[in-house]
Amino acid sequence: MTVITSEFEIASSLPASKFFNAYRDFNNIAPKVDPETYKTLVDIEGDGGAGTIRDISFGDGVPFTNGKLKLDIVDSNNFTIIYTIFEGDILMGQLDSMTHHVKFIPSPDGGCVYKPTIVHNCKGETQLPEEALNRVKEGFKKTFKAIEGFIHANPQTY
Repeated sequence: MTVITSEFEIASSLPASKFFNAYRDFNNIAPKVDPETYKTLVDIEGDGGAGTIRDISFGDGVPFTNGKLKLDIVDSNNFTIIYTIFEGDILMGQLDSMTHHVKFIPSPDGGCVYKPTIVHNCKGETQLPEEALNRVKEGFKKTFKAIEGFIHANPQTY
């Protein structure tokens, strides 16, 4: 199996705790702030913590329609969420799974750095085109910026 890892960082003036809490509520906030990407996210098993299985319906702005993920780790002490997408056309017929490590690192100025690491577990020796990897990164950035804008506009939230 080929494994392809990609990551990036985005600095924000908002504290890590606000982003972590927003991302814990991702199934509610994402469709609200980024409906082109997310139509619905529904917990079909679990309570929103580690082990929860979530069904995803994607919006018209992305080239896939569905997926299922499992929350592997929800760590409020380290502002980290790790989940694995294991089913759906989001895997493009080329992946066995994708594991997303989402971390919010507190900054000395009171803000944070958003640092997602995406691990693509490819079927066999499949190599994902750079375009597909960039699409995933840009999607993460777009949703992050939308959530950031929502928190700025609604500072009492999260």
